[in-house]
Amino acid sequence: MTLHLKKLSVGAQSVEDLEAWRDHVVARNKAATGEEVMDHVTRMWPRRGGELLDGGSLYWVIKKAIRCRQRILDLREAVGEDGVKRCAIILDPEILPTEARRCRPFQGWRYLEPEAAPADAAGAAATGLPLKLRDELAELGLL
Repeated sequence: MTLHLKKLSVGAQSVEDLEAWRDHVVARNKAATGEEVMDHVTRMWPRRGGELLDGGSLYWVIKKAIRCRQRILDLREAVGEDGVKRCAIILDPEILPTEARRCRPFQGWRYLEPEAAPADAAGAAATGLPLKLRDELAELGLL
């Protein structure tokens, strides 16, 4: 059974900011290991990892709404400079825009059931309309 994660993208003001961060992470990993992957290291290891690896995605919360997702490819152990074991969530570098869905603030990550996950963006949202305009259209029920 598929399961997703949702996570705050701290510091990102837009999907474009997340894309720039992705490019930085991929370049860093390529230089360090030769592998072109994006990872996101988190302190806690998901207990339901098998479900995440069964087609799950990480849904990014940017400016109080889920805005995009990346497919989860793997979960790997990562050891920090402090010697503490962590979980590296290996993500598909492709960032897929989703329909904007408001989300309350939270810390860390949360599981997201498939029926609660927003659909991938279609129509106007996929054409690259500015975030503010997309939000206003969504609030009016026009998107």
